[in-house]
Amino acid sequence: MRQRYLALFSLLACLPAQAITFQTRLEKAEWQVTGDQFECRLAQPIANFGSGEFVRRAGEQPTFRLRASERWLGTGSATLLAAAAPWQPGHGDINLGSVAVVAGEIPFHSSQAQAVRLLGGLLEGRSPVVRHHTPQGGEPLEVRLLPVHFEQAYQEYLACTAKLLPVNFDQVKQVQIGFPGGGTELDERARAKLELILDYMRADPSVNRIELDGHSDNSGSRLLNRELSRRRALAVQAYFESRGFPAEHIQVRFHGEQYPLVNNSSAANRAKNRRVTVQLLRVPESEANESEAAGRPEAAADKTAAPAS
Repeated sequence: MRQRYLALFSLLACLPAQAITFQTRLEKAEWQVTGDQFECRLAQPIANFGSGEFVRRAGEQPTFRLRASERWLGTGSATLLAAAAPWQPGHGDINLGSVAVVAGEIPFHSSQAQAVRLLGGLLEGRSPVVRHHTPQGGEPLEVRLLPVHFEQAYQEYLACTAKLLPVNFDQVKQVQIGFPGGGTELDERARAKLELILDYMRADPSVNRIELDGHSDNSGSRLLNRELSRRRALAVQAYFESRGFPAEHIQVRFHGEQYPLVNNSSAANRAKNRRVTVQLLRVPESEANESEAAGRPEAAADKTAAPAS
């Protein structure tokens, strides 16, 4: 593969330059794998530019992005290609579509589907290529990653992704726990959601507060609906406490029928409105300590205050 690339570069050197091209010299090209249980990254440094990175967050498929040390890419759009290897006759470049380019250190993120195709292309010896044209018609720019040494790094990347949590913070920071049957006890699906939240919180100690907002449909009287929403929120609170989460770090509110998710116009919609919203928070310890020292005044606030959503 090395000899084939050297031959290709000799050929390209004889052609007139049509674009500014960034890529690392073949003998210096390397793939680096970093990550933890929250995110895995597979990156290749690009000389004089920055790096190209595949990033997979917990609970998601990977995306591809460039990290630029300078503002080489102006705002506009770029085309993603899985460029064919020169020693594979009959294999043309695969156009994976365009991405919007913005200002900043990370000018774009590909779609998950584009990233998966780029990874598959690298395993076939293809090069991820970004071709950028500014709306003003400036000089085109091309960024190319090389597939050399990719397979071994890809195996390390797969080992990293196997240790990812099943969800990330954005996926659990606000979750609806349903009570579709109309009661106040947690069903199997609700308990499974709460366990997923707890698994994340055990891995991320920066999440140190929970807000619970209980809700009902409008089937009963307002007094009954308020009581149902209270008991639902308390059922969720009791579950968290039974798993070891401190009671003093949980704030409970209940709203009755006041804040429906959807119009109470059908049985299916009413089932959606019978719920508890679980919101996870990261509160700096200094603020948390001040709140507790003051007797948690927020816990004494009007329990019909508007929820986060």
